[in-house]
Amino acid sequence: METRKLGASDLDVTLVGLGCNNFGLRIDTEASRAVIRTALDLGITFFDTADVYGNRGGSETCLGQFLGSRRKDIVLASKFGNPMDEAGTLKGFSRNYIMSAVEASLKRLRTDWIDLYQMHRFPTSPLDETLRALDDLVKQGKVRYIGTSQTKGWQFVDMQWTARVNGLAPITTCMIEYSLLAREPERELIPAMRAHGAGLLPFYPLASGFLTGKYERGQTPPPEGRITKGKRYAEKWLTDANWDRLEHLEAFASTRGHTMLELAFSWLAAQPVVSSIIAGATKPEQLEANIKAAGWTMTAEELAEIDTITA
Repeated sequence: METRKLGASDLDVTLVGLGCNNFGLRIDTEASRAVIRTALDLGITFFDTADVYGNRGGSETCLGQFLGSRRKDIVLASKFGNPMDEAGTLKGFSRNYIMSAVEASLKRLRTDWIDLYQMHRFPTSPLDETLRALDDLVKQGKVRYIGTSQTKGWQFVDMQWTARVNGLAPITTCMIEYSLLAREPERELIPAMRAHGAGLLPFYPLASGFLTGKYERGQTPPPEGRITKGKRYAEKWLTDANWDRLEHLEAFASTRGHTMLELAFSWLAAQPVVSSIIAGATKPEQLEANIKAAGWTMTAEELAEIDTITA
């Protein structure tokens, strides 16, 4: 499998990574074990989780339990900042909270370090306080690189400027929703990331499942799909405009002997700013399909035609 640098870091990651949000919540312990082991056997080296995944701590706990000695073979990413309690008080980006949150994550993950520690949202605390705390974690060896998630272009630049002026560790990556049908980051965020050498980690690469090829206009959606279970996902994706785009994309892929899954992954792979495509899985066989899907090398003409379809 192709590997790329994680932004401007010295870490190599596989083009297709594993999103670990299903562990400890959507699938049981044994299913989590099977997915993790299969991912390792297939050579996937980028695992992305968060302290809140798996009903607050479940995902990190599963990874800590099942990675074992293979921990050293992967680049492990986690996030902090979102509420870790029902009251919504155990959260944030203050120095005190960051120092306690990282220790809790390290304990659940059964590791001495986190390769990429990401702010789950744009900080609500003063930026210099948040970034100084993260810089200290880098100096202590508990964190190797810093990332952010769900950030706007101006927010990303603000963080980089604050880090540079104060001599702190820079932002290495940004995780954002990005797919054939979610191209808003191209307006401001991606140009800013390119200017600063940061790597993009796209989540929801299949538009919450809409780009899997399993959906047809006028037909009942698959019962286990995210769109079926979540009203906000259905309202976002199941629009006339998106059905039109999907049908044109399906025709584009079919005439070239490819599936929608291959189109969705390979289009992201064609974007130089992308470091690793974050794709979740509930079954081992999905991992093999995801890896295979990123193997279509598109021509400049094909990419231009896709632009006309998804614009």
